[in-house]
Amino acid sequence: MHQNSQAMNRDPYVRDTPSLIASDKVDGTAVYGVDGERIGSVKRIILEKRGGRVAYAVLSFGGFLGIGDDYYPLPWEKLTFDESLDGYRIDLTREQIERAPRLRDDSQDWYRDNGRSVYDYYGVPPYWI
Repeated sequence: MHQNSQAMNRDPYVRDTPSLIASDKVDGTAVYGVDGERIGSVKRIILEKRGGRVAYAVLSFGGFLGIGDDYYPLPWEKLTFDESLDGYRIDLTREQIERAPRLRDDSQDWYRDNGRSVYDYYGVPPYWI
């Protein structure tokens, strides 16, 4: 009984550590380009169902107040957390990302049909290899 009351009082919101961040804190985090300019923000992260690896961070930008945004899947390996910016940094400019593959529809087949081109564009090995 004592353990149950102790478990009920625990905070489910894990605090960040130097090497860990909770998924709800990643959503909305700013992304900055190699030039230091804010490009957009992480809209969500996409996880591999079976292995649990992060497949993509979906970058959102281009609209106004979230309306009309374009969504660009980025390989997670391209993002580096920058403590001084309290956001992620990528080694590309906004213009380079605008030329990258972007989500064009919400079909479940988009990632299957376009996943390789995303990783090829960013020059990193796909998460499934």
